[in-house]
Amino acid sequence: MSRGRTPSQQYRYFAQTGAAASPLYEHVSIAFSESSAALRAIEAAPARRRQPALILAALHDLALAGHAPALAEAYANADSEAAAAAAIATLLHMGDSVAAIAARRRMQTIAFEHCAVLYPAITAAAQWAGADSIGLIDAGCSAGVNLTADLAEITYSGVLSLGDPASPLKVRSSIKGAHPVPARSAPAVTVRIGIVPDPIDVTDADDARWLRACIPPDQPERAAQLEAMRTLAAAAHAEHLRGDPVSVLASAFAHVPAGALPVVLTTWSLSQLPHESRLRFVHQLRDAARDRPVAWVSAEGVGVAPTVPTLGDRRASGHSIIGVAFAENSDFSAEAVGRCWSRGRIVEWLAGP
Repeated sequence: MSRGRTPSQQYRYFAQTGAAASPLYEHVSIAFSESSAALRAIEAAPARRRQPALILAALHDLALAGHAPALAEAYANADSEAAAAAAIATLLHMGDSVAAIAARRRMQTIAFEHCAVLYPAITAAAQWAGADSIGLIDAGCSAGVNLTADLAEITYSGVLSLGDPASPLKVRSSIKGAHPVPARSAPAVTVRIGIVPDPIDVTDADDARWLRACIPPDQPERAAQLEAMRTLAAAAHAEHLRGDPVSVLASAFAHVPAGALPVVLTTWSLSQLPHESRLRFVHQLRDAARDRPVAWVSAEGVGVAPTVPTLGDRRASGHSIIGVAFAENSDFSAEAVGRCWSRGRIVEWLAGP
C-alpha cells in the first residue's frame, strides 16, 4: 500500500486513477474500500503484494481458471454490481488463494503500443549500422510484446501503416509533430532473446492465463491483442534468459549469430535499476562492441537512459525519450530520435540516423 494512505483510501484512489479505463474495476475497487471484511481478507497477502491492481488480477485469475464462477459470470456480463458482490464473496471464501497468487505473481503491464515506438527505432538502428539482419534482445520485462514488435501491423494516426498487414496483432498510435515516422521495413530477425529475473512464457497456459488476468475483464480489445501476440510468440520461438539485464547481457550477445546486429531493447525498464547499474549496462554495451557492432534502442523517462540526449526536456515531464545508440570498436554514439506519451499511444518522431 502507498505510504500515507489507509487500505480503504488506497482502493478508492485506485478507483479514481488506475481503474479509469475499467468501469468494472472502478466499481469493484470502491466496493472494496467500503468493505472492512474485504480489506481484512486482502491483509492475508504479503504486505508488499496488496496493491489493488495485483489483488484484482489475482481475483481475475481465479475467475478465468473456473474457481470463481459467480465472479466470472459477472465479469462476462459486465455487471458492475454483481462483480463487486462476487469479488467480495470470493475474497472472503478464497482469501488464501488470492494471497497465494499475489505472493507468487508479479503484475504485468502489457502495453502493445510499445510496438509503435520500437518498430521505427529498430529500423533506424539497423540503417545506422547498415545491417540486413538483427538479433533482438529485450532487456527487461515486457511480457513478450517487445520481441514481437516487428511482427505487428502498426497504424499511425490512421494513415501510415508499418509492419505486416496480415499480422493478427493490430496496434494503433497517434503521431504528434511535423515529422512522419520513417516508412522503412524492419530487417530480418534471426533470434529473439528476453532477459528477465522471472521469465513468463506467453505460450504456457498458466502464464498466458495470468497475462490475461492482468488485463481488466471489460477490455476485450486488449485481450484480443494478447491472443494475437501469443500466436506470434509461438511462431517466433523466443529464448528466455533468467537474471537481471546488467549481469546477463553479455551472455545474451553470445546467442546472436555472427553477421546479425544485436539490438538491445529497453522500454521503461532502466528506471527500475539504480543509477550505477544503468551505467554498468552501458559499459556492457561498450564492452560487447569490441568484438562486434551492437545497437541499443530505448524508450525511457527523460534522463533515465545514460548517454541518450534529453533534448532539453525536464525530468518527470510526462513523456519519454526514444533513443537509438550504436557502438563499434571504441566508438559509441547515441541520439534521441523521438518522444512518446502513454508508452507509445502517442509518438513524436524527430531527426535521427
